Amino acid sequence: MPKVLIADKMSPRAEEIFKERGIDVDVITGLEREELIKIIGEYDGMAVRSSTKATPPVLEAAGNMKVIGRAGIGVDNIDLPTATAKGVVVMNTPFGNSITTAEHAIAMMFALARDIPAADASTQAGKWEKSRFMGVELTNKVLGIIGCGNIGTIVASRALGLKMRVVAFDPFLTPERAVEIGVEKAELDDVLARADFITLHTPLTDKTRDIIDAGALAKTKKGVHIINCARGGLVNEADLKAALDSGHVAGAALDVFETEPAKESFFFGMENVVCTPHLGAATSEAQENVAIQVAEQMADYLMTGAVTNAINMPSISAEDAPRLRPFVALSEKLGLFAGQLTESAIESVEIEYVGEVGELNFAPLTSATVAGLLSPLLSQVNMVSAPALAKERGITVSEVRRASSGAFDSYIRLSVKTERQQRSVAGTVFSDGKPRVIQVKGINMEAELAPRVLYVTNLDQPGFIGALGSVLGEHGINIASFNLGREKPGGDAISLVSIDNEASDAVLEEIMALEQVMQVKQLQF
Repeated sequence: MPKVLIADKMSPRAEEIFKERGIDVDVITGLEREELIKIIGEYDGMAVRSSTKATPPVLEAAGNMKVIGRAGIGVDNIDLPTATAKGVVVMNTPFGNSITTAEHAIAMMFALARDIPAADASTQAGKWEKSRFMGVELTNKVLGIIGCGNIGTIVASRALGLKMRVVAFDPFLTPERAVEIGVEKAELDDVLARADFITLHTPLTDKTRDIIDAGALAKTKKGVHIINCARGGLVNEADLKAALDSGHVAGAALDVFETEPAKESFFFGMENVVCTPHLGAATSEAQENVAIQVAEQMADYLMTGAVTNAINMPSISAEDAPRLRPFVALSEKLGLFAGQLTESAIESVEIEYVGEVGELNFAPLTSATVAGLLSPLLSQVNMVSAPALAKERGITVSEVRRASSGAFDSYIRLSVKTERQQRSVAGTVFSDGKPRVIQVKGINMEAELAPRVLYVTNLDQPGFIGALGSVLGEHGINIASFNLGREKPGGDAISLVSIDNEASDAVLEEIMALEQVMQVKQLQF
């Protein structure tokens, strides 16, 4: 039975879902790092919010960890490279708090427009300073949205309902999608120049860090208002403070900060700045939603292999998971087959998905193939880390979908190009669910891949089978199965011989010495 740790406070419904799905669950919150390291090795999964940090030392101690689920969007508290290298799937819940975060951004915009926090404090202090607080209308104002994904789109919808005009900068926003949601797609400089209010809804990356800095603020119109309910670090706080002091920026609303928790800040005490303590997702509805989502996603993965909203692995639907499972096993073995025969640097990989398998979501199959291919060369590689490791090494991976042809309705062919040669291997899954090799280097054959297999290339000449069998027999090595294929009579041939016990180097040398043999290698699966 899989075991999950809920390490941060979240809705009790998360615990209930895990138990309903047959997963053992512990709820232990507020753990210090050393305390977490002591117990984390017991668990197959961990559900967190933002408090618990999955740092490299924690992940190194998590020997059984398969999945970490973040109840929320940001995964800043999870060391993604280390998790990927360890084969840990990292999931988030990008939609559970979208409405809540969007609504908070709109609320912050209203607060800025009408000086609500300062007016409230003044009034509750017994003052009646009606003439002091002169706001601005939102109607007909231009709202600039930086990042028009899920949350940004909701913000746009609400702003359009307020009769605002919306311009959006997002490299991934297509013109067609912009028309569909009723916004004007624009370049960043155009958004900065035209907007009366600017709201940010983009992840924090190397490209987006300090996207609002002194240079960007200089391009805005005087009297602009800045709203950030996304991530601290998107706005350079020192540059924003200078623009507020100069009067160029009329006001700012900040729910996130460069350093959190923000116990002190030069923004505190400024009447034209509204500050909230990272409340974007802080509604009862959102907390319930993200807790339910993260528990369901993690349970699906642990119990069925389905992958949803993963940061570092292709998605696999619950429907696809059982259909993909035998092909994942096939893909990994094809990769292992080619990887164990590869003796020089890999330049490129082509994977052909022929027939019915080409109609599936084959992204996970590609990951499994590359993992198998690299595993003989690298000590730690898995489906999660394989694509990144291939990219790091300059290996080009291409996928081709083809209609079925030949004797098999569905099969996968892997072609590997190295510095010195190109080799290919193809396989399929039979009705028994077991993977089979059906072609090696263009030579047709049929072989089940046992745990230990001798790969022999030889000349198709009389006496070879007997000579090979004699060598193995003399050393007490039993043959489990013997599969042959040949290019043409008397030409090149390939033998895949499943053996029950390991062949020593000395045995392999004896086989290599047979006059018909050109190559022999022991493969393990």
